[in-house]
Amino acid sequence: MENINHHKHNVHKVLAHSYAMYFLLFLIGVTLDLVFKFKIFASSVMVPVGFFFLVLATIIILWAQKTGRDLRKVKEVKTEHFCRGPYCYTRIPTQWGLFFLLLGFGIITNSFFVILFTIIAFFISKFVFMGKHDRILAEKYGSAYIEYIKIMKF
Repeated sequence: MENINHHKHNVHKVLAHSYAMYFLLFLIGVTLDLVFKFKIFASSVMVPVGFFFLVLATIIILWAQKTGRDLRKVKEVKTEHFCRGPYCYTRIPTQWGLFFLLLGFGIITNSFFVILFTIIAFFISKFVFMGKHDRILAEKYGSAYIEYIKIMKF
């Protein structure tokens, strides 16, 4: 049990750092937008797209969180246990949700730097934090998670 808690702590620590990095880059983007006031769109025609992303993001995040909790109930984890809910489409649904949430906000507020830093945050998260995340889960779940990684590339 101690080993499982160690993995759980590490996974949550990696995710917390990823989310904190999103938040920090979001704040930098907002600050730069307040100072420089660069706009991307000439009119508010993109606002409905931004709202769509906000709603989509909320659904993805809530779905991922509920589905992630369901895995705790499984006694012997197999590869198919990872392919549930949004995890059948991506290994990182919460990251996608966070990306769409901040992107939607950036589009609604016509904020160049928020959009730019949201894209940068996504790539940092994907290539820095999610690699660590995958290593921890592969160590915790072994071949079941390694096979899932092979099936679900992104």
